[in-house]
Amino acid sequence: MYRTVFAALVCAATLASPGIAQQAAPSQRQVDSLTAEIGALRTRLDSVIAALRPGAQRVAAPAGVDELARLRAAAANVTGRDTTQRADTTAPRFVGRDRNLSQLNPEISVTGNLHGTIQTEGEQRDNVELHEVEFSFQAALDPYSYTKIFVGLHEGEIEIEEGYFYYTGFPYRLRLDVGVFRQQVGELNRWHLHAVPETEYPLVLTTFLGEEGLAGAGASLYRAFGGLGTHELYGQVTAGANDVLFEGGNRPSYLVRLNNFWQLGRATYMQLGATGIYGTNPDTALKTTLGGVDFRFTWRPPARALYRDWTIRAEAYRLKKERGGSGAARYGGFVGTTYKLGRRWIAGARYDYVEVPEGANEITRQVVPSLTWWQSEWVFLRAEFARRLTPAGGGERNRLVLQAVWAMGPHKHETY
Repeated sequence: MYRTVFAALVCAATLASPGIAQQAAPSQRQVDSLTAEIGALRTRLDSVIAALRPGAQRVAAPAGVDELARLRAAAANVTGRDTTQRADTTAPRFVGRDRNLSQLNPEISVTGNLHGTIQTEGEQRDNVELHEVEFSFQAALDPYSYTKIFVGLHEGEIEIEEGYFYYTGFPYRLRLDVGVFRQQVGELNRWHLHAVPETEYPLVLTTFLGEEGLAGAGASLYRAFGGLGTHELYGQVTAGANDVLFEGGNRPSYLVRLNNFWQLGRATYMQLGATGIYGTNPDTALKTTLGGVDFRFTWRPPARALYRDWTIRAEAYRLKKERGGSGAARYGGFVGTTYKLGRRWIAGARYDYVEVPEGANEITRQVVPSLTWWQSEWVFLRAEFARRLTPAGGGERNRLVLQAVWAMGPHKHETY
């Protein structure tokens, strides 16, 4: 440090000397004058250093000590302590956190879902409707708990689609969710509507679980583990208020789900799951059991993942609603596929089969081809045609849907 200061003073003295700047070859008299001026500057520098450190002694590095050791010795002389030792971490530290106030705010996202429909037979809908606007609020509450709240605006009414918080700090890597949440039935019931591969949930879900699928208020316990693949185990207890499964009762209902994942190769992945649900409604002497299996296979080459992706998924369910020990089992399911034609284009198709939950055994079948264009990460457009064979000889229903979905905020088109 002293050498640097000294060099700077030498440069200043050199620029201040007009004789040096004007003559290419300085005379002996000028050299003697410059030497005397440098000596005076050195004397003044030593006096300034002595004034700043009264009583300080210059530390000379021992012979044979390298440059780093010499610098450390000089620094120790200036600070009065050994610089090779760490600072006292127990001393109080004062940190201004004014810039961290924004971290107290949740992450907010908004998603719009617009439908334009042309239908030949059956129940008519509005030709164009803003099917839903969804507001998403997500935040970390502390190092161990997080919250997610989803509010939907549909047909002029506001409803809480989900509102829960979850803990991740439990022993044995357990996660606990508490609140209102979409339940783990198969794969697609957990997804929000704007994220499913078609404009609506599969027919078996809307028939067995209600138009918006299965959601409940309660608690969910989750655990992931390995061994011959990756596995997830869910246990959920919720109020059995679903109109189709439990006819609006309020007794506890129970759900258990096991999900299994296998990476078959660099480009192939498979998922196989099983779900069981049980609940009662004593007011109507109802006992309901629902069992299902789901399958998914995905091919996604790593080098072409932006342009090629092929997924096949299927879900099958058995529903039995008993009163007084009697009741018939009903079945339903779907098979669907999506194929990425390019970076922006996705073609899809789905086949639905479902029997009515109770009463005369009527069957509904449906074929749904679709084409989706992703304009960007925030916007996609979809054209979908649905051909349905309605029960009891009701004939055919053809429906064309044009869908536009847009989102803003940090969470776009999530499957949650």
